[in-house]
Amino acid sequence: MHHQMQQSPDLLANVQGKTALITGSARGIGAATAALLNKHGANVVITDLPFLRESAEELITTLAHPDKAIFVPGSITDWAQLRNVFKQGVAKFGGIDIVVANAGIMESNTVLDVEVDEHGDPLESSEAVKVLDVNLKGTLNTLRLGLHYLAQNQPSSPGGDKGSIVLVSSTSGYFGTTGNVAYIASKHGTVGLVRASQAKAASLGIRVNSIAPSYTPTYITAGFGDSIKEAGLEANTPEMVGSAIMYAAVDPARRGTCCLVAGRFLRELEYTQKSVVNEWLGQDLAEAMAKFGQFLAETGGYKLPPSTKIV
Repeated sequence: MHHQMQQSPDLLANVQGKTALITGSARGIGAATAALLNKHGANVVITDLPFLRESAEELITTLAHPDKAIFVPGSITDWAQLRNVFKQGVAKFGGIDIVVANAGIMESNTVLDVEVDEHGDPLESSEAVKVLDVNLKGTLNTLRLGLHYLAQNQPSSPGGDKGSIVLVSSTSGYFGTTGNVAYIASKHGTVGLVRASQAKAASLGIRVNSIAPSYTPTYITAGFGDSIKEAGLEANTPEMVGSAIMYAAVDPARRGTCCLVAGRFLRELEYTQKSVVNEWLGQDLAEAMAKFGQFLAETGGYKLPPSTKIV
């Protein structure tokens, strides 16, 4: 029971005149997304780390409409820096309509292999902390700022929404095949952000969706070289993923969806999962879970505990 997602060219008219902010967009999937949105008439706010300024500025020169693009350096893990990116985008273009939380990294060593110091004591994995900081905290920062700034927009047609946010997850957000523990955990977390943000986003008139690309050649995956192709496996291109992101951003019918992008396959994951929940959990447990969800909705949501002091 699968759902192949459609990408109707008619939707591209919705890009014209919009302003999109894309994190991690000096290269790779982010750059491809910025280029596609700009090609179809969007202003683009390109943001990435300061050391990638030259790449970002070179990208802007290749865009269809370079005058509709700016680069604002910043780290998504630094709230003040990322807030400045949003403020600069609003100042330049008058508002932001689309936010793409694309920036992400992967560990460069196996984080479950525990190294020890000179005394034989186990060391914390700085790699794991860094990946979780960028991919989960940084994506949460982007989501929160996106909701804040998009909520200030006037509703627009089609759909009457105030804007849309796309969080870039991965097939690693649903599967653990690669064994890249920190990356997999962070991308599962991204899926959690999409699911958990739906009620708040809907109350603000904002759509939040996700994309889960399979293997895509970028700087993160450069270690494979040509081995994927030589093995006869189908890979994405950054442009394929960028196109899926663009359609998720502008399709007014999409709310809480996740599109798995694997070459020619564009499969919806979230609604598909919901359609088989009875089979997955058993009808009795599915009904009990649904009853609890309805209880929360009718009583004002989950009752949060008091703040815990962490020493």
